[in-house]
Amino acid sequence: MKVLISPNEALLNKTLLRWGHEVTIVSNGDEALHQLQQQDPPDLAILNSGMEGLRGVELCERLRGNEIERYIYLILLMEKSPQDDLLEAFENGADDYLLKPFDGYELRAKLIVAKRILALQDRLFAMRDELLVQATHDSLTGIWNRRASMEALARELSRASREKKSVGLMLADLDHFKQINDTYGHPAGDHVLQAVAGKLTTALRSYDTVGRYGGEEFLIVSPGCEETALARRAESVRASIASEPVVTHEAVIPVSLSIGIAVASAAVTPDRLLKSADEALYRAKRAGRNRVEVAEELRGVI
Repeated sequence: MKVLISPNEALLNKTLLRWGHEVTIVSNGDEALHQLQQQDPPDLAILNSGMEGLRGVELCERLRGNEIERYIYLILLMEKSPQDDLLEAFENGADDYLLKPFDGYELRAKLIVAKRILALQDRLFAMRDELLVQATHDSLTGIWNRRASMEALARELSRASREKKSVGLMLADLDHFKQINDTYGHPAGDHVLQAVAGKLTTALRSYDTVGRYGGEEFLIVSPGCEETALARRAESVRASIASEPVVTHEAVIPVSLSIGIAVASAAVTPDRLLKSADEALYRAKRAGRNRVEVAEELRGVI
């Protein structure tokens, strides 16, 4: 573990190093707080209750009040153990205490408990991150789901309001997808959706949002994109998809996209921008598919 300790604790430092821990020594409580608030802080801190600057109890209180993402296990190193001091320490966020001069076996036992608690935290974080991915990503394609895509659109329109910029939206639909499912089967159709999602992610900018809007429809949010640039980008995406068939176990399947695009400022709501892109997509379908159409009704709201 990475362990932060108070100054003037040579024996503690030597003991922790001998046990294989990575030790950081600070000069006072203020430096300890700074170190523990860094992006990759120590896992555990053993703080002298009477060190200069912020006292150990004060440091516990400040650290817990800052709502740091990763929990840091805090052990107070104390000269004596009056009940009032211990109660104050635990009320302000300390996890344990160690009396000086410390006993090696007691220290090792406390570190075992700390390691177990921190390992549990890591598992909880991993579970949380997995649940977050499940809640925001499409399970088949791995890209953003409909809800997350619409939230991204709302955020970008809000950002555009502050920065006086435009937001571009593409609504893309796989042509004749029902026919693909009927001819080659749903596993092949799923493979096509995955392949197209991968190509869209690769073809667009890293800060564009690519999501599965539903079924065979994809939604792409392009912040700061004017109509000409968005139309050019949409045409490049369309051509890329159409130029290379998707190879599945069942067959080599040619695919194409029809795309409707709309560009507007933050004066437009997400629903209206989406409606305009959807109407442009409908025109692309009626005009023969495998083409890009631009929304007409929002051209004055850019």
